[in-house]
Amino acid sequence: MIFYYLITTFYVLVCIVLLLVILLQQGKGDIGAMYGGGSSQSAFGARAGATVLSKATAVLAALFMIVALALAIIGQRGPGSIISGSAPPRPASAPAKPAPAGSAPAPASSRPAPAPAGSPAPATPAPTPTTPK
Repeated sequence: MIFYYLITTFYVLVCIVLLLVILLQQGKGDIGAMYGGGSSQSAFGARAGATVLSKATAVLAALFMIVALALAIIGQRGPGSIISGSAPPRPASAPAKPAPAGSAPAPASSRPAPAPAGSPAPATPAPTPTTPK
């Protein structure tokens, strides 16, 4: 289970760094150009920063997706407890109660005795009951 928490911590760090890398990227000239986003005075230069930040974005985005998939697979399995994998114990059956002293013994069987093994089956089947419609 500690492995799951380590991966989750790594995932949160990847998310934060990905967010920062995306926010550091230079705009394409929309409204960001009005606030200095289109100027060539960036920390990495005009063109070099774009390639470093775009590569970092691609790597972090791939890590984001892979770790998200790994967390989903690990989370699907549930907790790795030894106790959770075992079947619950069966309750102990109550001992049979003795029959009261004044009652008569129960009949052995209420079903009719089966036919001997050598007797033939009836030639015609029993009629089936019909229900009126």
